[in-house]
Amino acid sequence: MAEIKDPENTILIELKDGTVTIELLPDVAPKHAERMKELARAGQYDNVCFHRVIDGFMAQTGDVEHGDMEDGFNIRRAGTGGSDLPDLPAEFSKLPHDRGTLGAARSQNPNSANSQFFINFTDNHFLNGQYTVYGRVISGMKHVDAITRGEPPANPDRMISVKVAADA
Repeated sequence: MAEIKDPENTILIELKDGTVTIELLPDVAPKHAERMKELARAGQYDNVCFHRVIDGFMAQTGDVEHGDMEDGFNIRRAGTGGSDLPDLPAEFSKLPHDRGTLGAARSQNPNSANSQFFINFTDNHFLNGQYTVYGRVISGMKHVDAITRGEPPANPDRMISVKVAADA
C-alpha cells in the first residue's frame, strides 16, 4: 500500500485484481486534476470500461458517456464520448510520459481533453509535449498491467469504483 501524502489529490481506482493508487499533479495540470476529482466524486467513472488497451503502450478509459454500457453497440462507441462538462485546455509540461503516468486522452485538437485518460504501460516519450500528464501510479501498477488487451477488448475490464482518497 502506498503512503498517501495528499489525500485530496490522490485517486483510488478499484480494479478486478485490486486498488490502483494515483497521485494527481495539481501543481502541473490543475484543471485536469480538478476534473478527475469532480467526475470521481460524482460517481461518473464507476463501472466505466477500459475501451482501448494496447500491449506495450497504454490502457485508456474514462468515456463516462458510453463506457459503462453493457451492450456491445455502446462498448464499440466507447472512446467517442466525454462528460457533459466543457473540454479542458491543454496543460502541457516538461513531465515525460513514463511508465505509470496518467495522460489526458483527446482528439486531434490539443484543447479537447474531457473525461478520458490513459495509463502508460511503458515509457512513451513520443507523447511528450503533446498530451497532458496529470498524475502517476504510486501503487498497484501490477493491476494496471493485468488489464485485458484489445481495441476494444471482447470482455473489457472496468473501473469498479473511482474515489478521491480524502473521501474514502
